[in-house]
Amino acid sequence: MNSSGNLIPHDWLPPIDPQRALLHNVVHTRPSQRIRLPALVIYVTVFNDGVTIEQEFEHLRRLPCQEALEIENLQNNFLSLRLQGCSLRWERHTEFTSYSLVQHLPEVAQLGATDPELLSFLALPEDWLAGIPGRTFAAVKLAMVHGDLNRPVETLALARNWFGENPVVASLIGRNSHSLAVTDFMLRDSGFERMLLIAPTETSESRAGRISQRLLEIETYRLVALRALPAAKQLAPELANAEQQLVDITAQLEKKAASEQELLDRLISLAVCIERAHVKNMYRFAATHAYDKIVTQRITELREKAISGTQTIGEFMGRRLSPAIATVEATAQRMVSLSERISQTSALLRTQVDIMTETQNQQLLEKLTRGQELQLKLQSMVEGLSIAAISYYVVSLLLYVAKAGKAAGLPVHPELIVGVMIPIIIWAVWYVTRRIHDKVIKLD
Repeated sequence: MNSSGNLIPHDWLPPIDPQRALLHNVVHTRPSQRIRLPALVIYVTVFNDGVTIEQEFEHLRRLPCQEALEIENLQNNFLSLRLQGCSLRWERHTEFTSYSLVQHLPEVAQLGATDPELLSFLALPEDWLAGIPGRTFAAVKLAMVHGDLNRPVETLALARNWFGENPVVASLIGRNSHSLAVTDFMLRDSGFERMLLIAPTETSESRAGRISQRLLEIETYRLVALRALPAAKQLAPELANAEQQLVDITAQLEKKAASEQELLDRLISLAVCIERAHVKNMYRFAATHAYDKIVTQRITELREKAISGTQTIGEFMGRRLSPAIATVEATAQRMVSLSERISQTSALLRTQVDIMTETQNQQLLEKLTRGQELQLKLQSMVEGLSIAAISYYVVSLLLYVAKAGKAAGLPVHPELIVGVMIPIIIWAVWYVTRRIHDKVIKLD
């Protein structure tokens, strides 16, 4: 691999896929921070819809001594900057962008303080955070301090005092209970919420960075997962109305109280309404499901152990977040189910229309059959009349021939000859007519 991160082709490998290096290095693009305790992490996350990466780049350049920053540095949607007395991480995701500032936590704000004010120690320019392009949806002040975990109950009492005696959730985290995480999940007047991590002095910088990342991601993805909740609540009356309409249509279909065309028009209108709602919200609902899985995964990675009398973060999330996620998932399933029932009702209506059409076709065929039978009878009658007419003309001709013979002096009796020949003539005419009829039928 060369200095730019591209793979150099090797003679002993097939041609290198152009995306191999990019895909291979995905696991290295956003490494965990290394945080030395005591530390203060200021974490702000904004929705970036309508915000370009160029706007975020220009805002990052406003930081002290960043005039040489190039937009190419942001090509991996990740950037780590070393500033005077602090470090800043920028990460751009599909829906949001996060800014994470890590700096030293002053002594007056460490464990033992009572509801300390933290923003006055901010190492960034005053207006820089407020000028971040986008809309804030998560803002956390995470204080990371040293403490004695051999006496977790006493340490938790100090943590409660640090939160100003607000109700807190807390748990020992890690396989060996190496840290204590405490939060109250409450928004303060500053727009931030607070978290406190207490760890022993031997905690490594890498472990501190991984723990902070998990805690901040839990809160971030919890809030993003809840974005679908307002839409789900807004859809509830619309879906209830659609379900009632479907019930009415089904009842009218059963009782045949309306024409098929009217019912079909109503079903099409209802299907379009549900499909529009489904297309509009399916991404949001699917994203909620995915983000909820991330929250669950991050909580599992904490390996929490409860402290007597205090809810863990996982228990708090389970009781407060799960009902909201269940509402979203139930609404998504409700839309799918309603769409399927509309399709089933449409199929029933089509079946009914097909049956009616088949009945009408059968009745039409019966009418045609009766018509053909009448036509055959009429044809037989016409054929009989034709035989009589032809026989009459033949007999007349024969009579004229006999009379002509008598006039010529032949010893014949015209009436007698004609009378004897009438049955023979009728039979001959019938026979010839039948042969012609049979030949025509064979040709058909």
